[in-house]
This record gives sequence, C-alpha cells and structure tokens, in this order.
Amino acid sequence: MPTFEEIWKRIEAHAGEDFRQKRGQVFSYKVTGGSLTPSTTTWNIPRSQFEKAYALVPLEGPGDINHLHGPAYIYSILMDDRIRQGDWSRS
Repeated sequence: MPTFEEIWKRIEAHAGEDFRQKRGQVFSYKVTGGSLTPSTTTWNIPRSQFEKAYALVPLEGPGDINHLHGPAYIYSILMDDRIRQGDWSRS
C-alpha cells in the first residue's frame, strides 16, 4: 500500500476533475493547503479526514466512514480508480 502522502498527491493531481458520488451526484473539488473543498458545498474537508478514511480502505460505502466529515465525498474520491490505481480493491 502506498503512503498516505502518495494518496494525497494523487488527490491533489485530480483537483478540478469530475467525480461521482455513490448516488450519482457529480462534483469536482479544489485543494487548498491541508483541506479539500467540494464544488457542491461551501465547507472544507480537512486532509486528516481523508487520512483516517484511508486507514480503513477498501470501503463498502460512505456508511463505513459516517463518523468523518463529508463521508460521501471522501468515499467517492478514495474509491475512484484515479486515486486507487489498483492499490486496493473495490468492495
């Protein structure tokens, strides 16, 4: 498994691209410093939330990480093929 730093670099590299939530809503995001802002919200998701979720991959759905801020976005990003790059399986 890659380090979380590698995963965060992948997340940064795909900022501005379209991602799709499990229920189909399309969004993009921007990364500023240590947080990510989805295009469909006005709030930030701290990098630390992604790191906590990464420790739990593979995820079956956003419900696996409901205790985190922005679980639907985190799930969609971490389980996307561009971020996973085959390093963990899709549940």
